[in-house]
Amino acid sequence: MFTRSRRFPSSSSSSKNSDDSISNKKVINAVKTQLTKKRPALAEVTNSTNASLVKTSVGAPSKPMVPCVSKTAKTKKDSIANSKKNVMSKNTLQPPLRVKSGELVPAKEACLTKNSQTKSEVQAAIVPSNDGAVCPDIKSVVCAPRWMDISPSNTCSGSVSLDESMSTSDSLMTPEFKYTGNGDVASIKSIENRTNNILNISDSSKMAGRIQDIDTILKSRANEIVDIDCNFKDPRFCASIANEIYENLRVSEKIKRPSIDFMEKIQTDINASMRAMLIDWLVEVAEEYRLLPDTLFLAVNYLDRYLSGKAMNRQRLQLLGVSCMMIAAKYEEICSPKVEEFCYVTDDTYSKEQMLEMESSVLNFLKFEMTAPTTRCFLRRFITVAQQTCEVPLMQLEYLADYLAELSLIEYDMLKHTPSLIAASAAFLAKYILLPSEKPWNSMLRHYTGYQESELRECVKGLHLLYCNGYHNSPSITAIREKYSEHKFKFVAKKYCPPSIPVEVFHN
Repeated sequence: MFTRSRRFPSSSSSSKNSDDSISNKKVINAVKTQLTKKRPALAEVTNSTNASLVKTSVGAPSKPMVPCVSKTAKTKKDSIANSKKNVMSKNTLQPPLRVKSGELVPAKEACLTKNSQTKSEVQAAIVPSNDGAVCPDIKSVVCAPRWMDISPSNTCSGSVSLDESMSTSDSLMTPEFKYTGNGDVASIKSIENRTNNILNISDSSKMAGRIQDIDTILKSRANEIVDIDCNFKDPRFCASIANEIYENLRVSEKIKRPSIDFMEKIQTDINASMRAMLIDWLVEVAEEYRLLPDTLFLAVNYLDRYLSGKAMNRQRLQLLGVSCMMIAAKYEEICSPKVEEFCYVTDDTYSKEQMLEMESSVLNFLKFEMTAPTTRCFLRRFITVAQQTCEVPLMQLEYLADYLAELSLIEYDMLKHTPSLIAASAAFLAKYILLPSEKPWNSMLRHYTGYQESELRECVKGLHLLYCNGYHNSPSITAIREKYSEHKFKFVAKKYCPPSIPVEVFHN
């Protein structure tokens, strides 16, 4: 959510106050222009699907400002450097001391000893702290004794060689290492076997057998029902009442769903193409303000339920859409955008009073029944079930199913299917696109979704048509496809989809 800064005048002079107010307005307008993309109203939309009339926004959506990472890292680095500087300044009161023959001597003197000085004579660098305790000193490592240094250029006296420094090091004298000649094949083989056991390295035959075991487990799991509501420690999963929650959602989705023929019976000035254009624009608004996917689905639900009972003028269609988005944001988001922000994205076509009036009209018509099950509610659970018997990465399966579910929002004919059926069909088609050689449905998905393969056939074919051809091959309604063609969604919109789905996959 974008924020706007304000300046308050420091003088009580009226002329200065007026000048400051004018300058503040200029600053706010400049910030608006840079941060937020203005969006004209859909007043010029007609029943034709001409690209010049359909497009409602120009330019790529701007992104909200985020804290500068480099500045934060620099601040951390400076604080760490200052703390180190303070510690070193405290330690400069006395020179570092070393242990030599049971006595403490300065570190500089210890480094200037003879080349025959051994490890037992010089062992560790210590420095007294403020409270009299002994603590290690970082600076003494720079002038460490020769037995700790393997580089001739870093020695204190400069007369030690690389071979001599390595021979006096005890890092290679542990009993775990044993030097063998080229002819000692048995010892080399023993070391290799011991290393493989430590690092858990197996040969190719064992690895192939392990992969076959994983495939066998997945296939056997597909034929059995695994309890996915077993996380009783985390209260967010509601494991003890999860089944009852989804049973209630299945009952509620039949009550709080829009009419499937309101365009033919109720609306006279708008059509399905205008509705698709509006939802495509709402997708851009949700991306620009980084709203949750649940907010988008809920806003479309409010929109269709309102259009199912009240006729709408095309000049006020965008006002209705952005008002539904504002209500859904208040319901779902932690920090929803302000009313002024929603007015601004419409290029200030509608005032704040008009927005609040439309919000009141929607709430009263829906009788304040804001809790409604959407496709997103069911899809979250169905993807969890599908992942139990699927070898594809979870993120690809989840994003592809989300993409198919959002495509269903712009298609008016998809209103004849319940949200749970669309969610099950999206999971079905996502699995088929990622793994076309395997059957996408199994007994576990039948148990948790409550749908057989034959019941999904019509909805899956509708989603498949949207995935392959888009919305009636319209070049302007592309916000969802462009959204899921980005890297953060694993480019799932660019996945290859088979041109047809065989009938055999729909056999129970």
